[in-house]
Amino acid sequence: MSKIFNLDCRGLACPQPVLQVKKALDSIAKGTVLTVVDNNTALENISLYAKNAGYEASAEKSGQDYHITITKGGPGNMPGNQKITVNQQPDKTPMVYFFSSNLLGEGSPDLGQVLMKSLMVTINEMTPPPMALLFLNSGVMSACEGSSVLEQLHSLAAKGVTIISCGTCLDYYKLKEKLQVGRVGNMLDINGYLDQAAKVVTIA
Repeated sequence: MSKIFNLDCRGLACPQPVLQVKKALDSIAKGTVLTVVDNNTALENISLYAKNAGYEASAEKSGQDYHITITKGGPGNMPGNQKITVNQQPDKTPMVYFFSSNLLGEGSPDLGQVLMKSLMVTINEMTPPPMALLFLNSGVMSACEGSSVLEQLHSLAAKGVTIISCGTCLDYYKLKEKLQVGRVGNMLDINGYLDQAAKVVTIA
């Protein structure tokens, strides 16, 4: 039997809207989750989650709010949750780099930028390349306009490396409009890559 959930996620901070949607969808075998949010970040996060999970989703704006409809068990749904594709050779370890700063090491900021660029050049030479680069806190600055490592990040993206910057962090630093490479993600999205990685390298 199909079920219908109505969720009012207005006023909730990231990642609560997408977590509530996930919880509702996980609790049913077939049905529809209707969600109301009041900001574009929540809309993007929920829509991205639905797409990655293989669900049918649509959204429309009503005044200042967004109404999102997600259907589970429809003819276009993937069977079960869709796993993130690992762009790696089977005999290699899926690796994820987790950046919480745009500088490498403590001390001189100028030196930190030089070292970060050197690291990115080195990562760019890896065979096969890592599965993903995840940027949080000031790490998101690496993927934005003015970054000294954009050339390396664009090269990695062209090789199929997933590059994700935390949407909440981009909003905090007022950088969402300056993102130059990769896509905006949420904590659930980012944690999915951390959970699937055989090895996580943290750069703080």
